[in-house]
Amino acid sequence: MIKKVLISGGAGFIGSHLCDFFINNGYIVWCLDNFLTSNKKNIEHLLKNKNFYLLEIDLIKLEENKIKEKFNFVLHFASPASPVDYLKYPIETLKVNSIGTEKMLNIALNSNAVFLFASTSEVYGDPLIPVQDENYWGNVNPIGPRSVYDEGKRYGEAITMAFFRKYKLNTKIIRIFNTYGPRMRLNDGRVIPNFIYNALNNKPLPIYGDGKQTRSFCYIDDLIEGIIKVLEVNYNLPINLGNPEEFMIIELAEKIEKIFGRKLGFEFLPPMPDDPRKRKPDITLAKKLLNWEPKIKLEEGLKKTIDYYLNLLSSVNH
Repeated sequence: MIKKVLISGGAGFIGSHLCDFFINNGYIVWCLDNFLTSNKKNIEHLLKNKNFYLLEIDLIKLEENKIKEKFNFVLHFASPASPVDYLKYPIETLKVNSIGTEKMLNIALNSNAVFLFASTSEVYGDPLIPVQDENYWGNVNPIGPRSVYDEGKRYGEAITMAFFRKYKLNTKIIRIFNTYGPRMRLNDGRVIPNFIYNALNNKPLPIYGDGKQTRSFCYIDDLIEGIIKVLEVNYNLPINLGNPEEFMIIELAEKIEKIFGRKLGFEFLPPMPDDPRKRKPDITLAKKLLNWEPKIKLEEGLKKTIDYYLNLLSSVNH
């Protein structure tokens, strides 16, 4: 019996890598996307595959009772995920994480599928503790400009847990910390694509604030491995997935300069509103439950990511 998976946001950065994983492992994949912040190019190579179905629709407008397929897994990844995107699409971000999550949960319930909600480290807000574990309730501004994303994801977690408690649906919640790699949009607004875009164009690297704020960066291949392990484990509470190696933004900028082999200089800009000062996951739970931890070091991942964009540019120029 061939297994089926439904992935909302399947043409996005993480979603498209998941589509690849499931296709390569013999699944029938349904990809749901409206291309608001994703790119059809990410799944172009799958469009002719007989096991791949693209449902081009806004999830909010989807009538879930019309989906007659039965799925083994329902994965909800649809949502703007970078500050540039969710500040541009605030209402859409709130809706896809509230109404959209409920629709995907209903589809999972109808299939008795395993449901996974892609949450985020942003549920911790601007943390008051140096390392964030899953028991930390966060320090979130509920009405700040970023709240459309933070609170949208917090609501998504709440309704996912409600379906687990009320209907005994096998639900999973992952809190994703900064992830990077091929297929991120260069104008995405997040720090790594921002830096690479400027470096490719010989421009100074833009640093918001003093550059001493920290982030932890996980390469996409490591994250995908973690997600698959979460689907297989008997656990329904949130799990942090990310790389616990912490870097200051200014250190990241220096690494990018080093890989490009030239001085690009830095442009210091005003800090972003409600921008967290620290971001470092405690992945003790993931290590214990999943036997998972990231393997790819930042330099190696950055090189792979930069190579991807260089190849993309050379194919455009030829």
